[in-house]
Amino acid sequence: MLDGQLYFPSDKELVALRFQARDTLSQINAIPIREVKRRARAFKDFFGKTGKRIYIESIFQCDYGCNIEVGENFYANFGCVILDAAMVVIGDNCMIAPHVGIYTATHPIEPNARNSGQELAKAITIGDNCWIGGHAVINPGVTLGHNIVVASGAVVTKSFDDNVVIAGNPARVIKEVDCE
Repeated sequence: MLDGQLYFPSDKELVALRFQARDTLSQINAIPIREVKRRARAFKDFFGKTGKRIYIESIFQCDYGCNIEVGENFYANFGCVILDAAMVVIGDNCMIAPHVGIYTATHPIEPNARNSGQELAKAITIGDNCWIGGHAVINPGVTLGHNIVVASGAVVTKSFDDNVVIAGNPARVIKEVDCE
């Protein structure tokens, strides 16, 4: 699964891991928002790797948790969903607006392969200093460079280099980011 090979999501081990992650997330999402340090500690224990300062609003959802790495000063607003059947690596100083979807899981395009019940997963990497607007979708296999702004509602189907604002469906560059 992590290597991008076809896998059965109904595999007993994978199902057990997803149920365990959902149980853990139910507990984390129930931690009162005023208990900032306790919530942050719980996410740090749940994710594969984090920076020292992270803040995630409820309700946060993912498949496994252990395949998510976030950097320093990470913020995710309400309703973030990360399908982490492959690695999701997010850099430092990144902000995610409400209802963003980051999806590594995908299906074969050919009908017989798709109907077999097998899936694929493709890693996603998001660089430092990125801001992902509300209701944006980051699709499997995408790499975003540093200093990228993803406009609200964008559907990101391909990778982009540093210092751009992207928008639309499919997302395209609409502006350069001046880093001065």
